[in-house]
Amino acid sequence: MTTEIIKVPDLGGADEVEVIEVCVAAGDVVAAEDSLLVLETDKASMDIPAPFAGKVLSVMVSEGDTIGEGTVILELEVEGATASAVEPAVQESAPVVDAPAPVEAAAPVAAVESASEQINVPDVGGDKAEVIEICVAVGDTVEEGDSLIVMETDKASMEVPAPKSGVVESIMIKEGDQAGEGDAILMLKVAGAAASTPAPVDMPTPAADAKQKITEPKQVSEAHQPVTGMTENRPTGEVYAGPSVRKMAREVGLDLALVPGSGPRGRIQKDDVKAFIKSAISNKAPKVAAVAGSGIPLVPEVDFSKFGDVTIEKMSKMHKLTAANMHRSWLNVPHVTAFDDVDITDLEEFRKSLKPEAERAGVKVTPLPFLLKACAMALKANPLLNASLHADGENIVYKNYVHIGFAVATPAGLMVPVIRDVDKKSIFELAAETAELAKKAKDRKLKPAEMQGGTFTISSLGSMGGTGFTPIVNVPEVAILGVSKLDVKPRWNGSEFEPRKMLPISLSYDHRAVNGADAGGFMVYLNALLADIRRMALA
Repeated sequence: MTTEIIKVPDLGGADEVEVIEVCVAAGDVVAAEDSLLVLETDKASMDIPAPFAGKVLSVMVSEGDTIGEGTVILELEVEGATASAVEPAVQESAPVVDAPAPVEAAAPVAAVESASEQINVPDVGGDKAEVIEICVAVGDTVEEGDSLIVMETDKASMEVPAPKSGVVESIMIKEGDQAGEGDAILMLKVAGAAASTPAPVDMPTPAADAKQKITEPKQVSEAHQPVTGMTENRPTGEVYAGPSVRKMAREVGLDLALVPGSGPRGRIQKDDVKAFIKSAISNKAPKVAAVAGSGIPLVPEVDFSKFGDVTIEKMSKMHKLTAANMHRSWLNVPHVTAFDDVDITDLEEFRKSLKPEAERAGVKVTPLPFLLKACAMALKANPLLNASLHADGENIVYKNYVHIGFAVATPAGLMVPVIRDVDKKSIFELAAETAELAKKAKDRKLKPAEMQGGTFTISSLGSMGGTGFTPIVNVPEVAILGVSKLDVKPRWNGSEFEPRKMLPISLSYDHRAVNGADAGGFMVYLNALLADIRRMALA
């Protein structure tokens, strides 16, 4: 028997995730691929499977914990296992055998064995990110988990924590640098386990430093004056704030766009959030007022139990975030929706004729791959709908790639996996990829990276019915296609009416970026491609 330490694997770009369910307990016997935990990010929930079969000895996480890649989940007793992952963990925490020498005031670190380690940028879920803040200086003592730098992408800012405790020897990065996974941040002198030897009384200890860091902002928070004059709002995506601050704001339903930041470059700290909430309470402002943030009258609270029996269920984290994102998009984006009916009689006939060939290829061809392919071609022909408004409000970002998301309804909520480079893939490739991503979404195995980078979205009601709807634009995209239920309708062919299979589609677009003529051109081109799929061979 061997004891294995099971850790959180690569989460596909997610930095901090919440444990929403622990599926095992000490003493349980698990098989390989059995679920150990269920994690939830801002956009998806996912299962963490057991890499081996064995018996659970102890569980190190609990519901509500926030964890990341490399966090220890549990100890698993495995029969006939090879070298165990527990060995490095034991070696890392093992005490130094030699007794420590007395610590002298002039050289407090000389009594311990130490080594210099280069700390690099971990996986940040993308190529490069800008360094917007250096949180340490040469000579600083840092504890494991302390922030070293803050990096920012187009969509989020993230803190890079210290993987170990130690003293900063040198810093190899500066504000404004573009850094990616593996780039050097700093050199850290890491002490051995004997570092727990007490320091001289005249030397400040890390604990005292930490206490001081906690106390001082609190004093600032107490003295914070009520916020006034907050009449303008800015998209939350432009807010400078770390993941922990964003999580705090989400938990209380606060729009960070309303909170003034006291950190470098206006970065919002936890104490800024606390001060804002305290100010709002002292001014007797309703808690929901922070969510509205647009002058719209609030819906009054109603006690529905007065009228009959009710059941109250807590919304899932994903449901709440989806609601907040849709609300923000609806308030900030001037939506316009164009409607059309597409004759896909010939497309359906061709699709059904592909069934034997598709079965040999191991795929099932639905109308979705054709919609994806046609949309990709229409976006290439109408690039304004494949763009985004720049955060400065003065520029438009044209994307030279076509990544299309498609909405999937799951028991946990709505998810939008993204298919990359749709324009470069065949119908069979798109059929296989849509089926795979939809299954992963429903099985809660979709990674955050698989839902990022979309340039356009398709939302289909499929067989659920309806003759049309107005989908909400998935910001920062500027357009979304809604697809309703196929229906057979009479169409005049010049001499008589004949039954044709008509597909209702609706295009919602951001009128700040897209004009009616642009949207009309896209719809006409898309209609032509779907009505006569031979046109797809012309592009």
